Amino acid sequence: MCRFLLYKGKQPILLAHLITRPKHSIVNQSFDSRLRLDTRRPLNGDGFGVGWYDNETRENDMESITPCIFTSVTPAWNNTNLVRLAEKIRSPLVFAHVRASTSGAVSETNCHPWSYGRLMWMHNGGIADFEKIKRKLQNSLPEELFLFVQGNTDSEWAFALFLSFLSNPNANSFEHQELKEAMLKTVAQLNAWAEEYDITEPSLLNFAVTDGQSVVCIRYISSKTEEAASLYFSSGTRFECYRPGHYRMVKADRREDIVVVASEPLTFEKADWLTIPTNNILVVTPKLNVLLQPIKDKFYTTERGLEVKIENEEDVATIPEPKAQLFKAQVEGQMQQLQQQQQHDSSILVG
Repeated sequence: MCRFLLYKGKQPILLAHLITRPKHSIVNQSFDSRLRLDTRRPLNGDGFGVGWYDNETRENDMESITPCIFTSVTPAWNNTNLVRLAEKIRSPLVFAHVRASTSGAVSETNCHPWSYGRLMWMHNGGIADFEKIKRKLQNSLPEELFLFVQGNTDSEWAFALFLSFLSNPNANSFEHQELKEAMLKTVAQLNAWAEEYDITEPSLLNFAVTDGQSVVCIRYISSKTEEAASLYFSSGTRFECYRPGHYRMVKADRREDIVVVASEPLTFEKADWLTIPTNNILVVTPKLNVLLQPIKDKFYTTERGLEVKIENEEDVATIPEPKAQLFKAQVEGQMQQLQQQQQHDSSILVG
């Protein structure tokens, strides 16, 4: 079970503020993951990847709107180049991922995120009994997308499947509605093949995709009763460090200038993070509107959320269900214990 985070903001952010400096940064989550469903092995040390877009996009310059991706098979906590890059690179849209292999060998070709044209994709989870449906998935792809896949993970093949549902995966721009619909079709197709091959084990499908303007991600499990892998989001006007290692999301007004989505909260501020309910899809539009909506398929239950209209938007939002809020309270308790332990350790070092 991997960990990932994504950032979209009106202003570029230094990667270090997300990846290395927070006490519960994505690098720290690579060796101290607290919220993985698989608690037997809290390490995410099978490689990592960081993807970002140029903060000085030039019109009609394809190179400036395609993401730059840095991957390595070394653990994120032990990669000097990652620290060096994080201290120098700024971007308005960042994907970061630390891997715990469930499918595919430990290799750079299997490290998330992946890119195709201006699109970037990452996944936390696993497609149940993927080997049973792999040939079916491959046969469904056009030649170009079949040849695109370089690794052997279920995650990268799922990306190819997603691309096949776009009218033109090589386009220079995408509407967020098209990305959302392609994501929903990807999940629906995987579920249809699972049913066809009598696969009963649930698939964990926390997918995230971006074209550099919009972001679409889901927290999903093919089960009516089980919880998906953890996923949270935070939004505000400023993400600031108020003392070394400690960050908070500042909400100066009703504007949303920053949106962060993460497998685990990066800050210890209780009010900063909201749980994305299980089997929901989250869309961040180019104007930083956050749209949250339940996925109404055969695994949908009303207990997982309450739809509400968003002013001036056709989409709907979801108020997290009581179970999600209970899970959030449990997480907050764990994060508070972690903070107290770190403060205790710091006092011992000072003494």
